[in-house]
Amino acid sequence: MTAAELATAAEGLVGTRFRLHGRDPATGLDCLGVLAAALAGAGREVNLPTGYTLRLTELSQWLPEPVKAGFAEAVPPFEPGDVVLLRPSAAQVHLVIAGHNGWVHAHAGLRRVVRHPEKPFGEVLHHWRLIPQT
Repeated sequence: MTAAELATAAEGLVGTRFRLHGRDPATGLDCLGVLAAALAGAGREVNLPTGYTLRLTELSQWLPEPVKAGFAEAVPPFEPGDVVLLRPSAAQVHLVIAGHNGWVHAHAGLRRVVRHPEKPFGEVLHHWRLIPQT
């Protein structure tokens, strides 16, 4: 699996309905669910947790170690397939995936997975890039 394949898989989820803790595109996805479904769609399974609340100040306890999930810390510029953890507000953290043409993420307000032409608002807390499988 390549980062480009991850970006393509994420873009294929645009339009999927939003569901907190959702991990199945057929029933809905949240931001972690978009990542899990995109990874699975591109051939790399990862088990991401559930049980968190919609408003969350800290996500690190809910994320597996990035290296175990196949990611390494990265620095801009952002590339397709990069995963970014944002803090859009004091009581919220959010995962987004860089696509080939914009950013893919689960939008709770719009109740679906969307693509934005620019990175969604928020301070960048972490930036990860997929480690190519050999």
